[in-house]
Amino acid sequence: MRWSFVRGRAVTAALLALVLVPIGGAGPAAAGADASRRVITAEGLADLPAVKPVLECADVTGLDLDGVTDAPVTIRSATVVTTGAAAPYCEVRGAIAPANTIVMRLPVNGWTQRYVQTGCGGLCGSANINYGQASTCPVVKDGTVASATTDMGHQGLNDGSWALDNPQAQIDFAYRGVHVTAQVAKAVITRFYGQRPAYSYFTGCSDGGREALMEAQRYPDDFDGIAAGAPANNMVVQNTFHHAWNVLTNKDADGDYILLADKLPLVHRAVLDACDALDGLTDGLLDDPRRCDFDPRTLVCESGQDPSTCLTAAQAGVVQRLHDGATDSKGRKLEISISHEWGSELEWTLFVPKSQGETVSSENFVTSFARYLAYTNAPNPDFRLSDLKFTAESFWETVQSSSYLAALDPDLGAFRKSGGKLLLWHGWNDQHISPQGTLAYYDAMRTTMGARDVERFAKLYMFPGVAHCSGGAGPNTFDVLTPVMAWAESATKPAAIVASNVTNDTVTRTRPVYPYPKVARYDGTGSIDDAANFVPYTPPSRADADAYDWLGKRLYSSGYQTWCKVVDGKLECRPKRTWLTERA
Repeated sequence: MRWSFVRGRAVTAALLALVLVPIGGAGPAAAGADASRRVITAEGLADLPAVKPVLECADVTGLDLDGVTDAPVTIRSATVVTTGAAAPYCEVRGAIAPANTIVMRLPVNGWTQRYVQTGCGGLCGSANINYGQASTCPVVKDGTVASATTDMGHQGLNDGSWALDNPQAQIDFAYRGVHVTAQVAKAVITRFYGQRPAYSYFTGCSDGGREALMEAQRYPDDFDGIAAGAPANNMVVQNTFHHAWNVLTNKDADGDYILLADKLPLVHRAVLDACDALDGLTDGLLDDPRRCDFDPRTLVCESGQDPSTCLTAAQAGVVQRLHDGATDSKGRKLEISISHEWGSELEWTLFVPKSQGETVSSENFVTSFARYLAYTNAPNPDFRLSDLKFTAESFWETVQSSSYLAALDPDLGAFRKSGGKLLLWHGWNDQHISPQGTLAYYDAMRTTMGARDVERFAKLYMFPGVAHCSGGAGPNTFDVLTPVMAWAESATKPAAIVASNVTNDTVTRTRPVYPYPKVARYDGTGSIDDAANFVPYTPPSRADADAYDWLGKRLYSSGYQTWCKVVDGKLECRPKRTWLTERA
């Protein structure tokens, strides 16, 4: 039996005000037209004529969708929505067997021939179209794109219990749900408008970023462009050792928390005092936190010092360990260094509690995942955080068991050959998912495919001061879809993305963010809050080239990818990977 499925081309989105640099050639041909002859807008998008539906909205419920995908499709409702919409749309709700909810929005007054699929978050369970950092893309904002999303095969519960005795839901959450949604949505669009989408895109952040990379890796023909933000692509390590370390390394022998959240502003201020000016500006942001060599021991209280102005030695140790990440007793890294970047301390309330007795979010993430998903065909509803052993043996047992959930395959050759474009992005202050995971994946792509090949179809953007998917002190409003669209539609290569701080509808700061490894440098004239006063700068190569040398380095390979099916009520996944059981 072939352990493969219909493949597809993944897509994504772009960023707020941006600079686009045209290059020669044309984007992928779409709907049989020669894209090189099209009029191109100022944003670099193809000027596609608006198309009217050939069906009434209500008629969508009667569509025959047999054979569109690998399971029956039911359209439950189709209703025109006008309230709160930029433009009226036909809202379609349906299901793809066995239990994938699909929700679509189809413009009724004019569709500009683009399809945008949005990702989910957490462990999903809810089908809500959320454009996230793509919401300011002009064709999204004006309501002329067709869009869809899915709950990925289960409803309502985000605690992992939906996976109990439901192996098909686990496959749908891992990779199938997003793919079959793309198949069905494109079929409905084709019937509703009388033509296929000219271009198809995917945009998502967090688990949506993992879904985006799953599409690029497993279904390279589904999308022309993909925007993958803060991807949870190393999901197994993320929801076990990473988040468990956040909690357990902050407990004393009695089980009490050592560091509480009231100390975080003190630590953050000290980090900025030590490192803010390293990039030439004292502006509250670190453009590359890896350059910061902050030592928390400098905050340890001296004799007679007011304890509100300093840390105990134990608290300083917790701060350092939270920054460094999980290790075993021999010091071997069980996750990529660095777990939490310097400068992100104000976001650490995700796992540093305000008071004793509090259950922090990181603990909930681990118990939800480890009880029902981490150990395939071996659910344990009684799992507690203390059951996780920080050893090499436990590490390999865990990552081998549920590899089908991770999106770590760095060989995107099929996606590149299909003409797909990928925009990876991550906020440096992300408190949920370490930016190092995205950097490591990008590095693995370049190692596997060659830097020149990767440059032709993929870009990485690192946003200073931005927390998980949004928020944070840095300029945190930007458009991640327009650059991807322009790259796919007119071969306009993404350059700077201008991100903004917005307070009470007023823009207070703008900054350009350049493709990694470039950073923005102040040119010495004008306001430091105006993006126009910054230029690209490529820092010298970093000396710590072994930064991604950790116990699980080999997971970033095509060999780690597995496909699963349901056999006698259990998951059966292939290929079996004996190489993962080797001890480092």
